[in-house]
Amino acid sequence: MNEIQILIHKIMKRNLTAFLTITFFLILSQINAEVKLPAIFGDNMVLQQQSDAAIWGTSAANKTVKVTTSWDKKSYSTKADSEGNWKLKVKTPSAGGPFSITISDGKTLKLSNVLIGEVWVCSGQSNMQMIMNGYHNQPVLGSNEAIATSTNNSIRLITIEREKNLEAQQDFSGEWLECIPENVANFSATAYFFGKLVQKALGVPVGLISSSWGGTRIEPWMSESGIKKFDWVNLPDKNMEGVFTQQTPTVLFNAMISPMVGYAIKGGLWYQGESNRNEPQRYEKLMPGLIENWRAEWEIGDFAFYFCQIAPYDYGTNGMNSAFLREAQFNASTAIPNIGMACLMDVGEKNNIHPADKKAAGERLAYLALAKTYGQKGFEYSGPVLKEIKIEGSVVKLTFDHAKNGLTTFGKELVNFKIAGENKRFVPASATITREGISLVSPLVTSPVAVRYAFEDFVVGELFNNEGLPASSFRTDDW
Repeated sequence: MNEIQILIHKIMKRNLTAFLTITFFLILSQINAEVKLPAIFGDNMVLQQQSDAAIWGTSAANKTVKVTTSWDKKSYSTKADSEGNWKLKVKTPSAGGPFSITISDGKTLKLSNVLIGEVWVCSGQSNMQMIMNGYHNQPVLGSNEAIATSTNNSIRLITIEREKNLEAQQDFSGEWLECIPENVANFSATAYFFGKLVQKALGVPVGLISSSWGGTRIEPWMSESGIKKFDWVNLPDKNMEGVFTQQTPTVLFNAMISPMVGYAIKGGLWYQGESNRNEPQRYEKLMPGLIENWRAEWEIGDFAFYFCQIAPYDYGTNGMNSAFLREAQFNASTAIPNIGMACLMDVGEKNNIHPADKKAAGERLAYLALAKTYGQKGFEYSGPVLKEIKIEGSVVKLTFDHAKNGLTTFGKELVNFKIAGENKRFVPASATITREGISLVSPLVTSPVAVRYAFEDFVVGELFNNEGLPASSFRTDDW
């Protein structure tokens, strides 16, 4: 073989090797590029009924993806982009199931045991995160019986694993599970009690998405576009990876909310506030700000959003009286449309920031949803709310909304009312429930000008409407 022949042989050999290598990786990439879905889609999931429900995922680049829904045998098609990303929407029927969804780009992926019903995102800090089994040495009241009797094929649960990130993520970790005791035991207690009552009242499937992280502030749960509206919040440097915490603005939205943005839902639930208690005036703006932010990100309209007012707790001498944060939450509850607050004035524990009565929290959120979102009637969804204050000499007279059947203390004495004169010194008032509302008087205040009820760090509220829902702490002054 002469030198020219040797050179030609080497070139052919080299090119053949390159050709085979490229071919191998192309085949491998096609194998690895089969349809994949983010964790929010899976067996046992619930899709929002009567909606255009988005479904998305990845496939081979530029491949046609077909989605077929078993409830109507209808097929939908779209083409993946150059990076393999695709998204489409399917029409869902009235509540029912189980159904299946088949997704194919040449290779088929099937989702089974899918229900159509009502879907709620449940988020916040430790009181939303607190599972039915409770925390160590901190129980959930009545949980053992509730867990033992929890089997319900019309409720489905998914818990998003805690993660933080400086950039918006495409996926998170979590898995849709059936509602059976071993799964309920490790699911958010507040969310479960909410879902249980809603499912029982409506008779339709309910899907609950729990995405919470104990001890966190509200700012980490907002997106970059949402948090920019608040000039006192500093956006993180995205090059600070490795040194940021779960308290860094946007990082929990990026990792635990963003991957499901667009998933068809009915509404959101929120139980948070303790970590922002020393900034009530800012929180009063941040709370509706978070709701508007999530609504803007989801792009499905002003969906319902209900939240728990933090329960009274003895925070000690460090920081502000938490009644100011409860007031901020109450004020926020009417700041924008289609929201509401569940009051927990009667279930707080002096030395436990995680009240055991999560059933009260979940069910009071459910009353709000059933009345305001689903239009059901015949029951009350709010505790008494101060309507008017009249001062007649030394007597203060209060009337209340959400008390058409009257007020009660269930046998307790009214001890949490205080009145003050122009000197701004509040003293305990003698309080009496009347046919119209409540009358207050104190021999120490002959000319009262202001009233406060249960406006303390820790207090056990004793004022209820006849339906058993408590009044929030309140004040008529701005001192």
